[in-house]
Amino acid sequence: MTGAENEDDIPLGERKTVTDFCYLLDKSKQLFNGLRDLPQYGHKQWQSYFGRTFDVYTKLWKFQQQHRQVLDTRYGLKRWQIGEVASKIGQLYYHYYLRTSETSYLNEAFSFYSAIRQRSYYFQVNKEDRPELVVKKLRYYARYIVVCLLLNKMDLVKVLVKELSEEIEDYTQRFNTEDQLEWNLVLQEVAAFVEADPVVVLNDNSSVVVTSNRLQESSVPPLEQGMVVGQLVLADALIIGNCNNQVKFSELTIDMFRMLQALEREPVNLATQTSKQGALEPNEKPAKRENPHKYLLYKPTFSQLYTFLSASFKELPANSVLLVYLSATGVFPTGNSDYEGPYDFGGVLTNTNRDVVNGETVQKRNQAQKEMHCLHPGDLFPFTRKPLFVIVDSTNSKSYKHFTNLFGQPLVCLLSPTVYPKSVQDQCQRGSLFTLFLYSPLLAFSSVCGLSSVHRSLWERAQEFLHKVYRDIGQMITRSRTIDQAFLQFFGDEFLRLLLIRFVFCSAALRLHKLFREAQSFPESYPELPKQDTVESSLLQKHILELATMLDVQSLFWDDSLEAY
Repeated sequence: MTGAENEDDIPLGERKTVTDFCYLLDKSKQLFNGLRDLPQYGHKQWQSYFGRTFDVYTKLWKFQQQHRQVLDTRYGLKRWQIGEVASKIGQLYYHYYLRTSETSYLNEAFSFYSAIRQRSYYFQVNKEDRPELVVKKLRYYARYIVVCLLLNKMDLVKVLVKELSEEIEDYTQRFNTEDQLEWNLVLQEVAAFVEADPVVVLNDNSSVVVTSNRLQESSVPPLEQGMVVGQLVLADALIIGNCNNQVKFSELTIDMFRMLQALEREPVNLATQTSKQGALEPNEKPAKRENPHKYLLYKPTFSQLYTFLSASFKELPANSVLLVYLSATGVFPTGNSDYEGPYDFGGVLTNTNRDVVNGETVQKRNQAQKEMHCLHPGDLFPFTRKPLFVIVDSTNSKSYKHFTNLFGQPLVCLLSPTVYPKSVQDQCQRGSLFTLFLYSPLLAFSSVCGLSSVHRSLWERAQEFLHKVYRDIGQMITRSRTIDQAFLQFFGDEFLRLLLIRFVFCSAALRLHKLFREAQSFPESYPELPKQDTVESSLLQKHILELATMLDVQSLFWDDSLEAY
């Protein structure tokens, strides 16, 4: 209540309105703060708590809408306080997306964050002499930018980054704070993130076209009639990022950001389907899960990684696949071992305080001992009791070639090149070329050919051509008589089918490229693919040269083996 008024002068109904609002506000803060204590893994434990939190925020949001006038005059409700509630709701939807991987909730988060900016809820904050309020505004901007990045709203991201830059400048000039460097680092990170794509698509007027690389029905080659493939479904994915010096924003490296989109369908905007102004109903789930559930782990320790792996393994439904994506610095063994087992080839780095020399870790212990802060191939063996699909993007990915399928369950590992030509290596801060191929083959192909921009009409023509290439690669895989059955068992799932097809395209393209001459510069797999049927197929080589000719980069590829050229 405003101090100038005597409580007895306020009508009872209005006094009750203020009391109810205060109760809902306190309850919402208490529940929101409790979200931090929920376990981050496991599908079940958190849902009822999230539901209660959403219920209270629904009531609070509707209550302040219905009683705005009373709350303005009797409580002294400020616009930034309404903005703070809307921001919390946006955060709830974003975290609901992280927990469920349903992209429709990203749209809901966006609608609340967007309303805050459109209605200038935080506008008055700059006039108050309270730095903590300005920090709330800056954090809101950072969260809004993350959601816009995930929704590929790049034009808006650039506008928000400019506004955030101005806000930070104003904040640091008015208040002598210690966090100035931190906020400037946030700006640098997001600017690098936005510029990470090596190739841009241009309109006639040279404006940039935003392309989406999430799964669309039209982009997945259909299975041939009567083709017998496995009925396995990708249900869970661990996306792990632990590369030194890679572009990142928030707790997403650029490789993680690309891979998470490769495992999602194009989002559906629930708001366009139903008119539910100001309503919060996360329980309105799609009838079937659109996307595999994902855990995003940025620089996890070994114990964190193993905990999440175990939780995913435990809760994996029947006839389902667990995908593990590792984008991490390589850890190499020192010395030779008499017996070469699954812990003798090194692996990929898990997080700890340690010395890093030239981007790679060097052991400083007895040669007989194994590296502790490392995920060795052998560490994944227990999880091969269920169908497992592994992608390793690392300078020591070859350590995962020495896998053993102990339990006879479907198991595939897709492994990145371990050596790149210098021109590609110089770009590694902007993300790995291998992951780029799995995310957007045309973007990666254009990049490795040295293109920095492609005209929209040419881009669309090349994408159309690639759809035909994907269909042919799919037939190569399913018609091969010597291919390992594990590939076919995963081929029924649309996400895994597309990843396998893109992997074959990547392998074939790099084999023909003149800069890629070493065997270590080509991707590998466990089990091995029959090369003549897939990555060295003459038909696929012909397609790659056709694509190169279309982009006018055919001189970069070997073509003397093909009579047609």
